[in-house]
Amino acid sequence: MRIRRTGLAAGAALLAAALGLTLALGGGEQRQPGILLTAAAAPEPAPSAAELTATSQATEAFGVDLYRALAQQQNVALSPAGLAAVLGMLLPSAHGTTQQELATALRTRLPADRYAMALGALRAQPGDKRVVLKQSDTLWAQHGYPVRQDYLALLAAAFRTGVRTTDFAKDPDGSRNAVNQLVEQQTGGLVKNLFAPGQLDSGTLLALTDALYLKADWETPFKAADSTDQAFHRLDGSTPEVRMMHQNDDLRYAAGTGPGAPWQAVELPYVGGDLAMDLVVPDQGDFDAFRGALTGPVLDQVLGALTQTRIELAVPKFSLQSDEDLNGALAGLGVRTAFSTAADLTGLVPAGTSPKPVLTSVVQKAVVQVDETGTTAAAGSGAAVGATAVAPPRVSARLTVDRPFVFLIRDLRSGQLLFLGQVTDPQG
Repeated sequence: MRIRRTGLAAGAALLAAALGLTLALGGGEQRQPGILLTAAAAPEPAPSAAELTATSQATEAFGVDLYRALAQQQNVALSPAGLAAVLGMLLPSAHGTTQQELATALRTRLPADRYAMALGALRAQPGDKRVVLKQSDTLWAQHGYPVRQDYLALLAAAFRTGVRTTDFAKDPDGSRNAVNQLVEQQTGGLVKNLFAPGQLDSGTLLALTDALYLKADWETPFKAADSTDQAFHRLDGSTPEVRMMHQNDDLRYAAGTGPGAPWQAVELPYVGGDLAMDLVVPDQGDFDAFRGALTGPVLDQVLGALTQTRIELAVPKFSLQSDEDLNGALAGLGVRTAFSTAADLTGLVPAGTSPKPVLTSVVQKAVVQVDETGTTAAAGSGAAVGATAVAPPRVSARLTVDRPFVFLIRDLRSGQLLFLGQVTDPQG
Protein backbone atom coordinates (compact mmCIF):
# COMPACT_ATOMS: atom_id res chain seq x y z
CA MET A 1 0.00 0.00 0.00
CA ARG A 2 1.31 3.44 -0.92
CA ILE A 3 0.88 5.85 1.97
CA ARG A 4 1.03 9.64 2.18
CA ARG A 5 1.00 11.31 5.59
CA THR A 6 0.57 14.92 6.55
CA GLY A 7 0.28 16.06 10.11
CA LEU A 8 -0.62 12.80 11.84
CA ALA A 9 -0.42 13.43 15.56
CA ALA A 10 -0.91 11.08 18.48
CA GLY A 11 -4.03 11.41 20.59
CA ALA A 12 -2.76 12.97 23.82
CA ALA A 13 -5.77 14.32 25.70
CA LEU A 14 -5.84 13.43 29.42
CA LEU A 15 -8.83 13.74 31.73
CA ALA A 16 -8.66 15.58 35.07
CA ALA A 17 -8.76 13.56 38.30
CA ALA A 18 -12.23 13.97 39.76
CA LEU A 19 -15.72 12.58 39.91
CA GLY A 20 -18.24 15.11 38.73
CA LEU A 21 -19.94 16.73 35.81
CA THR A 22 -17.10 18.50 33.98
CA LEU A 23 -15.46 16.78 31.01
CA ALA A 24 -12.19 18.41 29.97
CA LEU A 25 -11.03 17.42 26.49
CA GLY A 26 -8.97 19.24 23.88
CA GLY A 27 -8.81 22.39 25.98
CA GLY A 28 -12.59 22.86 26.22
CA GLU A 29 -15.10 22.05 28.91
CA GLN A 30 -18.67 20.86 28.66
CA ARG A 31 -21.27 20.18 31.30
CA GLN A 32 -22.47 16.63 30.74
CA PRO A 33 -24.28 14.55 33.36
CA GLY A 34 -23.02 11.11 34.25
CA ILE A 35 -19.39 11.65 33.25
CA LEU A 36 -16.70 9.89 35.28
CA LEU A 37 -13.31 11.53 34.82
CA THR A 38 -10.10 9.52 34.90
CA ALA A 39 -7.04 10.21 37.00
CA ALA A 40 -4.19 12.08 35.35
CA ALA A 41 -1.36 9.92 34.02
CA ALA A 42 1.91 10.33 32.17
CA PRO A 43 1.18 10.82 28.46
CA GLU A 44 1.83 7.88 26.14
CA PRO A 45 4.62 8.38 23.59
CA ALA A 46 3.42 9.30 20.12
CA PRO A 47 3.25 6.37 17.69
CA SER A 48 6.15 5.90 15.30
CA ALA A 49 5.75 5.91 11.53
CA ALA A 50 6.24 2.14 11.58
CA GLU A 51 3.43 1.69 14.13
CA LEU A 52 1.09 3.86 12.08
CA THR A 53 1.83 1.93 8.89
CA ALA A 54 1.43 -1.43 10.62
CA THR A 55 -1.90 -0.39 12.14
CA SER A 56 -3.27 0.96 8.87
CA GLN A 57 -2.35 -2.27 7.12
CA ALA A 58 -3.83 -4.31 9.98
CA THR A 59 -7.14 -2.43 9.71
CA GLU A 60 -7.26 -3.16 5.99
CA ALA A 61 -6.56 -6.88 6.47
CA PHE A 62 -9.11 -7.12 9.31
CA GLY A 63 -11.70 -5.34 7.17
CA VAL A 64 -11.17 -7.70 4.24
CA ASP A 65 -11.43 -10.73 6.56
CA LEU A 66 -14.70 -9.42 7.96
CA TYR A 67 -16.02 -8.56 4.51
CA ARG A 68 -15.36 -12.10 3.28
CA ALA A 69 -17.17 -13.49 6.33
CA LEU A 70 -20.27 -11.48 5.34
CA ALA A 71 -19.91 -11.40 1.55
CA GLN A 72 -22.60 -13.96 0.83
CA GLN A 73 -25.18 -11.34 1.79
CA GLN A 74 -26.66 -9.23 -1.00
CA ASN A 75 -25.25 -5.78 -0.18
CA VAL A 76 -22.58 -5.20 2.46
CA ALA A 77 -21.42 -1.97 4.12
CA LEU A 78 -18.80 -2.11 6.86
CA SER A 79 -16.54 0.31 8.68
CA PRO A 80 -13.26 -1.51 9.42
CA ALA A 81 -11.91 1.62 11.12
CA GLY A 82 -14.98 1.86 13.37
CA LEU A 83 -14.96 -1.76 14.49
CA ALA A 84 -11.18 -1.75 14.93
CA ALA A 85 -11.62 1.24 17.26
CA VAL A 86 -14.21 -0.56 19.42
CA LEU A 87 -12.14 -3.73 19.68
CA GLY A 88 -8.97 -1.64 20.03
CA MET A 89 -10.55 -0.01 23.09
CA LEU A 90 -11.23 -3.46 24.54
CA LEU A 91 -7.86 -5.03 23.65
CA PRO A 92 -5.78 -3.36 26.42
CA SER A 93 -8.12 -4.87 29.01
CA ALA A 94 -7.59 -8.43 27.76
CA HIS A 95 -4.92 -10.88 28.84
CA GLY A 96 -3.74 -14.34 27.86
CA THR A 97 -5.71 -16.24 25.24
CA THR A 98 -8.43 -13.58 25.20
CA GLN A 99 -5.95 -10.92 24.10
CA GLN A 100 -4.16 -13.24 21.65
CA GLU A 101 -7.41 -14.08 19.85
CA LEU A 102 -8.49 -10.45 19.64
CA ALA A 103 -5.07 -9.32 18.39
CA THR A 104 -4.96 -12.09 15.80
CA ALA A 105 -8.42 -11.14 14.47
CA LEU A 106 -7.38 -7.46 14.37
CA ARG A 107 -4.22 -8.53 12.50
CA THR A 108 -1.96 -6.58 14.86
CA ARG A 109 1.32 -7.63 16.47
CA LEU A 110 1.77 -4.38 18.35
CA PRO A 111 1.40 -4.24 22.14
CA ALA A 112 -2.20 -3.41 22.98
CA ASP A 113 -1.42 0.09 24.25
CA ARG A 114 0.66 0.95 21.17
CA TYR A 115 -2.07 -0.37 18.87
CA ALA A 116 -4.63 1.82 20.65
CA MET A 117 -2.40 4.88 20.37
CA ALA A 118 -1.80 4.24 16.66
CA LEU A 119 -5.53 3.86 15.96
CA GLY A 120 -6.17 7.21 17.60
CA ALA A 121 -3.32 8.89 15.74
CA LEU A 122 -4.57 7.74 12.33
CA ARG A 123 -7.56 10.07 12.67
CA ALA A 124 -6.10 13.01 10.79
CA GLN A 125 -8.65 15.59 9.73
CA PRO A 126 -8.99 16.29 6.00
CA GLY A 127 -7.18 19.41 4.94
CA ASP A 128 -10.21 20.70 3.03
CA LYS A 129 -12.89 22.08 5.34
CA ARG A 130 -15.60 21.15 2.84
CA VAL A 131 -15.07 17.53 3.87
CA VAL A 132 -16.66 16.49 7.18
CA LEU A 133 -15.03 13.47 8.83
CA LYS A 134 -15.73 12.81 12.51
CA GLN A 135 -14.96 9.80 14.68
CA SER A 136 -16.08 9.64 18.32
CA ASP A 137 -15.58 6.95 20.96
CA THR A 138 -17.38 6.47 24.25
CA LEU A 139 -17.18 4.04 27.16
CA TRP A 140 -20.35 3.59 29.20
CA ALA A 141 -19.97 1.98 32.64
CA GLN A 142 -22.47 0.59 35.12
CA HIS A 143 -22.72 3.07 37.98
CA GLY A 144 -20.35 1.98 40.74
CA TYR A 145 -18.46 -0.60 38.66
CA PRO A 146 -14.76 -0.05 39.51
CA VAL A 147 -13.10 0.43 36.11
CA ARG A 148 -9.30 0.65 36.45
CA GLN A 149 -7.85 4.15 36.28
CA ASP A 150 -4.85 3.13 34.17
CA TYR A 151 -7.21 1.65 31.58
CA LEU A 152 -9.29 4.83 31.53
CA ALA A 153 -6.16 6.96 31.19
CA LEU A 154 -5.08 4.95 28.13
CA LEU A 155 -8.49 5.42 26.48
CA ALA A 156 -8.26 9.14 27.16
CA ALA A 157 -4.78 9.35 25.66
CA ALA A 158 -5.50 7.19 22.61
CA PHE A 159 -9.13 7.96 21.78
CA ARG A 160 -9.81 11.23 23.63
CA THR A 161 -12.71 9.67 25.46
CA GLY A 162 -14.02 9.77 28.99
CA VAL A 163 -16.50 7.47 30.69
CA ARG A 164 -20.24 7.98 30.95
CA THR A 165 -21.92 6.25 33.86
CA THR A 166 -25.43 4.84 33.72
CA ASP A 167 -27.51 2.25 35.56
CA PHE A 168 -27.93 -0.77 33.31
CA ALA A 169 -28.99 -2.84 36.33
CA LYS A 170 -31.99 -0.75 37.32
CA ASP A 171 -32.92 0.82 34.00
CA PRO A 172 -31.55 -1.25 31.09
CA ASP A 173 -33.96 0.20 28.53
CA GLY A 174 -33.25 3.78 29.55
CA SER A 175 -29.52 3.10 29.50
CA ARG A 176 -29.71 1.46 26.06
CA ASN A 177 -31.68 4.43 24.74
CA ALA A 178 -29.05 6.83 26.09
CA VAL A 179 -26.23 4.89 24.39
CA ASN A 180 -28.15 4.72 21.11
CA GLN A 181 -29.15 8.39 21.18
CA LEU A 182 -25.55 9.52 21.57
CA VAL A 183 -24.43 7.39 18.59
CA GLU A 184 -27.33 8.76 16.55
CA GLN A 185 -26.29 12.30 17.42
CA GLN A 186 -22.62 11.59 16.59
CA THR A 187 -23.54 10.15 13.17
CA GLY A 188 -25.73 13.03 12.06
CA GLY A 189 -28.92 11.06 12.70
CA LEU A 190 -28.02 8.31 10.21
CA VAL A 191 -27.36 5.44 12.65
CA LYS A 192 -30.35 4.77 14.85
CA ASN A 193 -30.81 2.09 17.54
CA LEU A 194 -27.29 0.66 17.33
CA PHE A 195 -28.00 -1.79 20.14
CA ALA A 196 -31.25 -3.73 19.71
CA PRO A 197 -33.47 -4.64 22.69
CA GLY A 198 -31.75 -7.31 24.76
CA GLN A 199 -28.22 -6.54 23.58
CA LEU A 200 -27.79 -4.23 26.56
CA ASP A 201 -29.63 -5.58 29.60
CA SER A 202 -29.59 -5.52 33.39
CA GLY A 203 -26.41 -7.64 33.39
CA THR A 204 -24.45 -5.21 31.22
CA LEU A 205 -21.39 -3.77 32.93
CA LEU A 206 -19.80 -1.76 30.11
CA ALA A 207 -20.66 -0.63 26.59
CA LEU A 208 -18.06 0.69 24.15
CA THR A 209 -19.12 2.62 21.05
CA ASP A 210 -17.50 4.21 18.01
CA ALA A 211 -19.34 6.64 15.74
CA LEU A 212 -17.94 7.53 12.31
CA TYR A 213 -19.49 10.18 10.06
CA LEU A 214 -18.38 11.29 6.59
CA LYS A 215 -19.82 13.86 4.21
CA ALA A 216 -17.70 14.65 1.17
CA ASP A 217 -18.31 16.00 -2.32
CA TRP A 218 -16.56 14.59 -5.35
CA GLU A 219 -13.57 16.54 -6.62
CA THR A 220 -15.35 16.45 -10.00
CA PRO A 221 -19.11 16.08 -9.49
CA PHE A 222 -21.22 14.08 -11.91
CA LYS A 223 -23.72 16.18 -13.86
CA ALA A 224 -27.27 15.21 -12.94
CA ALA A 225 -28.36 15.99 -16.52
CA ASP A 226 -26.06 13.21 -17.76
CA SER A 227 -27.57 10.53 -15.50
CA THR A 228 -29.65 7.94 -17.33
CA ASP A 229 -31.52 4.74 -16.61
CA GLN A 230 -29.49 1.68 -17.53
CA ALA A 231 -29.57 -2.07 -16.92
CA PHE A 232 -27.61 -3.47 -13.96
CA HIS A 233 -26.70 -7.15 -14.08
CA ARG A 234 -27.50 -8.77 -10.73
CA LEU A 235 -25.94 -12.03 -9.57
CA ASP A 236 -29.22 -13.89 -10.19
CA GLY A 237 -29.22 -12.84 -13.86
CA SER A 238 -31.98 -10.24 -13.60
CA THR A 239 -31.34 -6.79 -15.10
CA PRO A 240 -33.32 -3.99 -13.44
CA GLU A 241 -33.03 -0.41 -14.67
CA VAL A 242 -30.99 1.75 -12.27
CA ARG A 243 -29.97 5.40 -12.31
CA MET A 244 -26.46 5.54 -13.78
CA MET A 245 -24.17 8.57 -13.39
CA HIS A 246 -21.74 9.41 -16.22
CA GLN A 247 -18.39 11.15 -16.38
CA ASN A 248 -15.50 11.51 -18.83
CA ASP A 249 -12.41 12.56 -16.90
CA ASP A 250 -8.79 11.89 -15.96
CA LEU A 251 -8.98 9.45 -13.05
CA ARG A 252 -6.76 6.81 -11.50
CA TYR A 253 -7.69 3.54 -13.23
CA ALA A 254 -6.35 -0.01 -13.53
CA ALA A 255 -7.28 -3.37 -14.99
CA GLY A 256 -5.93 -6.78 -14.05
CA THR A 257 -6.42 -10.50 -14.52
CA GLY A 258 -6.40 -11.91 -11.01
CA PRO A 259 -6.12 -13.57 -8.68
CA GLY A 260 -9.58 -15.01 -8.81
CA ALA A 261 -10.93 -13.15 -11.82
CA PRO A 262 -10.29 -10.28 -14.25
CA TRP A 263 -11.19 -6.88 -12.82
CA GLN A 264 -11.23 -3.15 -13.45
CA ALA A 265 -10.82 -0.47 -10.80
CA VAL A 266 -11.23 3.30 -10.62
CA GLU A 267 -10.60 5.88 -7.90
CA LEU A 268 -12.96 8.81 -7.35
CA PRO A 269 -11.28 11.52 -5.23
CA TYR A 270 -13.22 13.78 -2.90
CA VAL A 271 -12.59 17.52 -2.71
CA GLY A 272 -9.21 18.31 -1.22
CA GLY A 273 -7.68 15.04 -2.40
CA ASP A 274 -7.19 13.50 1.06
CA LEU A 275 -9.99 10.92 0.77
CA ALA A 276 -11.24 8.82 -2.11
CA MET A 277 -13.70 6.08 -3.03
CA ASP A 278 -12.31 3.13 -5.00
CA LEU A 279 -14.54 0.83 -7.04
CA VAL A 280 -13.28 -2.65 -7.97
CA VAL A 281 -15.41 -4.30 -10.66
CA PRO A 282 -14.84 -7.96 -11.61
CA ASP A 283 -15.86 -9.09 -15.09
CA GLN A 284 -19.46 -10.16 -15.59
CA GLY A 285 -19.98 -13.60 -14.05
CA ASP A 286 -16.72 -13.51 -12.05
CA PHE A 287 -17.80 -11.66 -8.91
CA ASP A 288 -17.95 -14.78 -6.71
CA ALA A 289 -14.49 -15.89 -7.81
CA PHE A 290 -13.03 -12.44 -7.16
CA ARG A 291 -14.49 -11.91 -3.69
CA GLY A 292 -13.46 -15.46 -2.75
CA ALA A 293 -9.84 -14.61 -3.58
CA LEU A 294 -9.84 -11.12 -2.06
CA THR A 295 -7.23 -10.53 0.66
CA GLY A 296 -5.38 -7.52 2.00
CA PRO A 297 -2.38 -8.09 -0.32
CA VAL A 298 -4.71 -8.52 -3.31
CA LEU A 299 -6.40 -5.22 -2.45
CA ASP A 300 -2.98 -3.57 -2.15
CA GLN A 301 -2.09 -4.97 -5.59
CA VAL A 302 -5.25 -3.48 -7.10
CA LEU A 303 -4.76 -0.07 -5.49
CA GLY A 304 -1.07 -0.02 -6.32
CA ALA A 305 -1.83 -0.52 -10.01
CA LEU A 306 -3.97 2.62 -10.33
CA THR A 307 -2.57 5.19 -12.75
CA GLN A 308 -3.94 8.41 -14.23
CA THR A 309 -6.06 7.57 -17.28
CA ARG A 310 -8.66 9.30 -19.39
CA ILE A 311 -11.77 7.23 -18.75
CA GLU A 312 -15.40 7.18 -19.77
CA LEU A 313 -17.13 6.13 -16.58
CA ALA A 314 -20.66 5.12 -15.62
CA VAL A 315 -21.48 4.45 -11.96
CA PRO A 316 -24.84 3.66 -10.35
CA LYS A 317 -26.28 5.84 -7.65
CA PHE A 318 -26.76 3.71 -4.54
CA SER A 319 -27.78 3.85 -0.93
CA LEU A 320 -26.95 1.01 1.46
CA GLN A 321 -27.88 0.27 5.04
CA SER A 322 -26.47 -2.63 7.04
CA ASP A 323 -27.23 -3.95 10.49
CA GLU A 324 -24.80 -6.62 11.66
CA ASP A 325 -24.57 -8.75 14.80
CA LEU A 326 -20.90 -9.67 14.49
CA ASN A 327 -20.52 -12.27 17.24
CA GLY A 328 -20.59 -15.12 14.75
CA ALA A 329 -18.32 -13.41 12.22
CA LEU A 330 -15.74 -12.66 14.92
CA ALA A 331 -15.92 -16.24 16.15
CA GLY A 332 -15.13 -17.28 12.59
CA LEU A 333 -12.01 -15.10 12.81
CA GLY A 334 -10.97 -16.87 16.02
CA VAL A 335 -12.41 -14.58 18.72
CA ARG A 336 -14.00 -17.18 21.00
CA THR A 337 -12.59 -16.99 24.51
CA ALA A 338 -13.77 -13.40 25.06
CA PHE A 339 -17.38 -14.60 24.71
CA SER A 340 -16.94 -17.49 27.17
CA THR A 341 -16.64 -17.95 30.93
CA ALA A 342 -12.88 -18.28 30.34
CA ALA A 343 -12.70 -14.63 29.20
CA ASP A 344 -9.86 -12.65 30.77
CA LEU A 345 -10.74 -8.96 30.64
CA THR A 346 -9.20 -8.28 34.03
CA GLY A 347 -7.43 -5.18 32.72
CA LEU A 348 -10.81 -3.46 33.02
CA VAL A 349 -11.23 -3.84 36.78
CA PRO A 350 -9.12 -4.44 39.89
CA ALA A 351 -8.27 -8.06 40.71
CA GLY A 352 -11.06 -9.93 42.47
CA THR A 353 -13.83 -7.62 41.25
CA SER A 354 -17.20 -9.32 40.99
CA PRO A 355 -18.98 -9.84 38.68
CA LYS A 356 -16.30 -10.87 36.19
CA PRO A 357 -16.50 -9.07 32.79
CA VAL A 358 -17.32 -11.11 29.66
CA LEU A 359 -17.85 -9.90 26.08
CA THR A 360 -21.52 -10.43 25.22
CA SER A 361 -22.23 -8.59 21.96
CA VAL A 362 -20.45 -6.85 19.07
CA VAL A 363 -22.61 -4.92 16.59
CA GLN A 364 -22.29 -2.46 13.74
CA LYS A 365 -24.72 -0.42 11.67
CA ALA A 366 -23.55 1.41 8.55
CA VAL A 367 -25.12 3.72 5.98
CA VAL A 368 -23.49 4.68 2.65
CA GLN A 369 -25.22 7.05 0.21
CA VAL A 370 -23.65 7.87 -3.18
CA ASP A 371 -25.06 10.35 -5.73
CA GLU A 372 -23.91 12.88 -8.33
CA THR A 373 -22.66 15.30 -5.67
CA GLY A 374 -20.64 12.98 -3.46
CA THR A 375 -20.95 10.60 -0.52
CA THR A 376 -22.57 10.62 2.89
CA ALA A 377 -21.61 7.68 5.07
CA ALA A 378 -21.88 6.80 8.75
CA ALA A 379 -21.24 3.81 10.95
CA GLY A 380 -21.96 3.00 14.57
CA SER A 381 -19.98 0.18 16.16
CA GLY A 382 -20.52 -1.23 19.62
CA ALA A 383 -19.35 -3.87 22.06
CA ALA A 384 -21.16 -4.88 25.23
CA VAL A 385 -19.44 -6.39 28.27
CA GLY A 386 -21.63 -8.19 30.75
CA ALA A 387 -21.54 -10.41 33.79
CA THR A 388 -22.82 -13.57 32.11
CA ALA A 389 -21.29 -15.41 29.20
CA VAL A 390 -23.46 -15.93 26.13
CA ALA A 391 -23.69 -19.20 24.25
CA PRO A 392 -20.63 -19.64 21.98
CA PRO A 393 -21.42 -17.93 18.66
CA ARG A 394 -21.71 -20.08 15.55
CA VAL A 395 -19.10 -19.70 12.85
CA SER A 396 -20.87 -18.85 10.51
CA ALA A 397 -10.04 2.72 -20.28
CA ARG A 398 -13.95 2.16 -20.31
CA LEU A 399 -15.76 1.14 -17.30
CA THR A 400 -19.49 0.77 -16.92
CA VAL A 401 -20.26 -0.39 -13.43
CA ASP A 402 -23.33 -2.34 -14.48
CA ARG A 403 -22.59 -5.43 -12.41
CA PRO A 404 -21.73 -6.25 -8.77
CA PHE A 405 -18.71 -4.42 -7.39
CA VAL A 406 -16.62 -3.87 -4.28
CA PHE A 407 -16.23 -0.34 -2.88
CA LEU A 408 -13.98 1.20 -0.28
CA ILE A 409 -13.49 4.66 1.19
CA ARG A 410 -10.01 5.37 2.49
CA ASP A 411 -7.74 8.10 3.77
CA LEU A 412 -5.09 8.47 1.05
CA ARG A 413 -2.60 9.98 3.49
CA SER A 414 -2.55 7.16 6.03
CA GLY A 415 -4.12 4.32 4.07
CA GLN A 416 -6.72 3.86 6.84
CA LEU A 417 -9.76 1.97 5.51
CA LEU A 418 -12.88 3.86 6.64
CA PHE A 419 -15.57 1.90 4.78
CA LEU A 420 -15.61 -1.35 2.78
CA GLY A 421 -18.48 -3.18 1.13
CA GLN A 422 -20.11 -4.55 -1.96
CA VAL A 423 -23.07 -3.60 -4.14
CA THR A 424 -24.85 -6.47 -5.85
CA ASP A 425 -28.09 -4.51 -6.25
CA PRO A 426 -28.06 -0.69 -6.27
CA GLN A 427 -31.80 -0.73 -5.59
CA GLY A 428 -31.15 -2.46 -2.27
